[in-house]
Amino acid sequence: MYIRKATIKDLDKIAAVERECFPASEAATEEEFRERLERYGDHFWLLFIDNRLVSFVDGLVTDERDLTDRMYEDASMHNENGAWQMIFGVNTIPGYRKQGLAGTLIKRIIDESQQDGRKGIVLTCKKELIHYYSKFGFVNEGVTLKSVHGGVTWYQMRLTFNNVYDV
Repeated sequence: MYIRKATIKDLDKIAAVERECFPASEAATEEEFRERLERYGDHFWLLFIDNRLVSFVDGLVTDERDLTDRMYEDASMHNENGAWQMIFGVNTIPGYRKQGLAGTLIKRIIDESQQDGRKGIVLTCKKELIHYYSKFGFVNEGVTLKSVHGGVTWYQMRLTFNNVYDV
């Protein structure tokens, strides 16, 4: 197992994993991934087993406190010096789930985001995953109206470093 950052050469593999992990209404398109990789490839964490991409996490960095649907579509919203690392997707292909791989990536993102001086990390998830992200210190902020991506009810969760909220 090894973890590395993404390059544009990973586009096909990333898009394939996304299609395996999310229904079409929720999955990012190959073109969206291309734009993301061109803008913030350093904010894609890829996990490989036997040279096969089996899990990845991605998301832009911004000063905006809340994750919005526009962020998924507009890679130009990335601000490398932003306060908040957003997580758009935690993807692990079905045959490799429940082995701690996604958790390994989440811990890596937490460590790197702290080292980068971010205020914290924000993600949205479905209700059944709230308990999973809580294990890493994320706090459920309830249903968000700022993201209705794929016609799904999303719960915003936030991990704030040093317990300091920007009010």
